[in-house]
Amino acid sequence: MPAFKAPAPGFAVRFSPFHENRLLAATSQHFGLVGNGHLIVLDLAGGGPGAAPAPVFSFPTSDALFDCAWSESHDSLCAAASGDGSVRLFDAALPPAQNPVRLLREHAREVHGLDWNPVRRDAFISASWDDTLKLWSPDRPASVRTFRGHEYCVYAAAWSARHPDVFASASGDRTARVWDVRDPAPTLILPAHDHEVLSLDWDKYDPSILATASVDKSIRVWDVRAPRAPIAQLAGHSYAVKRVRFSPHRQGMLMSCSYDMTVCMWDYRAEDALLARYNHHTEFVAGIDMSVLVDGLLASTGWDEMVYIWPFGTDPRAM
Repeated sequence: MPAFKAPAPGFAVRFSPFHENRLLAATSQHFGLVGNGHLIVLDLAGGGPGAAPAPVFSFPTSDALFDCAWSESHDSLCAAASGDGSVRLFDAALPPAQNPVRLLREHAREVHGLDWNPVRRDAFISASWDDTLKLWSPDRPASVRTFRGHEYCVYAAAWSARHPDVFASASGDRTARVWDVRDPAPTLILPAHDHEVLSLDWDKYDPSILATASVDKSIRVWDVRAPRAPIAQLAGHSYAVKRVRFSPHRQGMLMSCSYDMTVCMWDYRAEDALLARYNHHTEFVAGIDMSVLVDGLLASTGWDEMVYIWPFGTDPRAM
């Protein structure tokens, strides 16, 4: 599939959980430092055979966008994390004049991470540089709960794929923390790395397995039932690891991206854990995802303003 040229550096991509040919992308001018953002919904088949993905929804924002997430209950609803501290909800079925459908302003600094609950489906979590996380319902004008405890910026949050009330967070305070929405304090504080933790994700097959990614260039895999030491450490990136994702289809498989301009695929259970390395981007890679509807379909975006979609095992630039 040909790549899509975004209007600005890419920060996040997410496959739709409802439509196999839809991809959400968040971009920001001037690498997120100043300027506008853009939230784009791409139709992967809209341009016809051999054509690049076609944008079916494009909404400019007054500030940078650092992350995005699809609703798990409404096929056209999505959320964007903004540099002005807001979370914006968009409905891609409505014209731009009627968007955003909700503007949520509570965080005191940049919102850097978003994740929608895949089990309960009626809530999402935001992670902010104000050191807090907030639980939201799309039907409410204010947050349901605020989670405090991190001592520095919170960069990412990820819901458990099995437990409806459990999520984890990654922070610049070098910890990952596990939370239950019914408790304002974390149930586990994991000193995950010696440097900032930028991303994390839960195994989709084993609810006790959590992967963390760090500025220290490594990915560590943890069993939260016995968190004294990681069960695997994946070394292969040469700069900070920006994001990590577990496969929704293949147990043990991970995807990662880095400021070293590469995307890697791993099997943390294998002796030779590195399965593939992709060098298709020419700038920092900031966003990755794996389709929950199409086994092996991957996506990435980076500061080179490109969005790539390709099947695992093929060359992203050859499509």
